[in-house]
Amino acid sequence: MWTYHPDLLATPVPRYTSYPTAAEFHAGVGPADLAAALDRVAADAELSLYLHIPFCHQICWYCGCNTGAANRTARLDGYLARLSEEIELVARRLGGRGRVGRIAFGGGSPNAITPQAFLRLVGQIKTAFGAAAPVLSVEVDPRGFDAAWAAALAEAGAARVSLGVQTFDPAIQMAIGRVQPRAEIAATVDLLREAGVESINFDLMYGLPGQTDQALDDSIGESVAMGADRLAVFGYAHVPHLIPRQRRIDASALPDAEARFAQAALAHEKLVADGYAAIGFDHFAKPGDAIAVAARAGRLRRNFQGFTEDESEVVIGLGASAISEFPDLLMQNEKNGGRWHMAVSAGRFAAARGVRRSIDDQWRAAAIEELLCQGRADLGGITDRSAIALRLARFATHKLIRWEGSVLLLAPESLPYARVIASALDAYRGPAVMRFSSAV
Repeated sequence: MWTYHPDLLATPVPRYTSYPTAAEFHAGVGPADLAAALDRVAADAELSLYLHIPFCHQICWYCGCNTGAANRTARLDGYLARLSEEIELVARRLGGRGRVGRIAFGGGSPNAITPQAFLRLVGQIKTAFGAAAPVLSVEVDPRGFDAAWAAALAEAGAARVSLGVQTFDPAIQMAIGRVQPRAEIAATVDLLREAGVESINFDLMYGLPGQTDQALDDSIGESVAMGADRLAVFGYAHVPHLIPRQRRIDASALPDAEARFAQAALAHEKLVADGYAAIGFDHFAKPGDAIAVAARAGRLRRNFQGFTEDESEVVIGLGASAISEFPDLLMQNEKNGGRWHMAVSAGRFAAARGVRRSIDDQWRAAAIEELLCQGRADLGGITDRSAIALRLARFATHKLIRWEGSVLLLAPESLPYARVIASALDAYRGPAVMRFSSAV
């Protein structure tokens, strides 16, 4: 179904979960900017909250998340106490303005904390922000997930849970430092269903060390058999110069670029054949799932959590390294836990870096998002369309794109090239650098 054009995929590109990307964040944006952005939130604005829990019971070698070992109770308790203070700090600044419709817990592994601590956080958030019945989503590590955590999710009313699965192959699990037997994953799914979770996502990866097409096919088959409602199938990004823990992975065992492309195509073909709707370029969902419904209705969005049905224009990040998004501003909290602690304990916002979005940035951000979510984008508000068309001429030659006036349209077979095509709209991208991962 997909044709491999290696020259079109030669340049590493961002994942475009934001524009400008985090590579453009700088220290010239800080706490005063976040305070001003919160002050501009309208009384009836739809808000989403993201809470970052930067702890895991076991650290996987491939992981690029901001996370550390959950091996000291005092460390976790101190973090949760400070997170509680940050919740109150933001809620006081909003003063009741905005309506929180969604709350997402990510990490790390949120289930690295106790179920009781999780419930206290959910209760505090609902009270502080006046969120009566928000859509609650939680990332879960099957390793260590138990009935007590399932009961907490049921009590909190969690509607969506995402499982870090990556692969079912035991040898590959060993090669990436994430050993979790199939029975452990299956037991987690059973507990989640009993808890009333309506949508379960499986994160899978291709391009892993020693991974064959058959191994990927088997993992997809296991996921489908377990009834996953959604799947996110990501290409492993091997960047040990940025993520030192990845040096434990044998780079010589990684599939090459052409093999990665074939695995991405295999995942798409198999999941579509199994009845899943393709969402963007790397997500899949059962037709009745909320994200598939949103995609059909043209309401699919993209933010720091990937493809989503969340239509909020404002996402407020809480916790160390969490990112907040406003129409004209992107901000990230202190990554360093100590500095984050000091800021919040002093009653200050912990925002440490970010970027103010100009009108041109906002036009480009909207166009990139539309392109990745809807497969089309009107570039009428962007001044250098002729330069963009020139950069995309190679893709037009291969019939991967076409133009209707100022509207850029992606062909169905252009999915694996979507991020590279989107990068033509990126005013910040210069010559290729190694800070980004492979395009596929």
